[in-house]
Amino acid sequence: MVVIGALCILLLIMTTIIHYEMLRTLNSRLPQLAIPRRNKLLVVIFGAFLAHAVEIFLYALAIFLLVRVVDLGTLGNTARVSLSTALYFSAETYTSLGYGDFLPGGDLRMLCGAEALNGLLLIGWSVSYTYIAMERFWSNGGDGPANL
Repeated sequence: MVVIGALCILLLIMTTIIHYEMLRTLNSRLPQLAIPRRNKLLVVIFGAFLAHAVEIFLYALAIFLLVRVVDLGTLGNTARVSLSTALYFSAETYTSLGYGDFLPGGDLRMLCGAEALNGLLLIGWSVSYTYIAMERFWSNGGDGPANL
């Protein structure tokens, strides 16, 4: 349980730093991009998506290693857990989608709970930043009417 707790804290710190750095980079570099103002929103969306994808991958890697290497939990039939299965399960957990086709067992449940909460917070952060970017780049642009 101590190993899982420490891993939860480590992943929370790592994913928060990744997200912070992505949004900070977008915030500092977007005004300098020589593209139409509204297209900068696409950069925001793809940047946030990339950050989330990296964060999901980190959780998937942790899940895969915990199940297959360290044996600190189960994810359905442990023998068939591959990295792609862990990636699917991680994306499902991070987004709080929860199909339920894979159920974590043992200490892995704590990590999955932390991932769901972390994903919820980071997705909310992305939504908030996207809203701010929309106000900044959408309404006052010189690219045409603001209501397009």
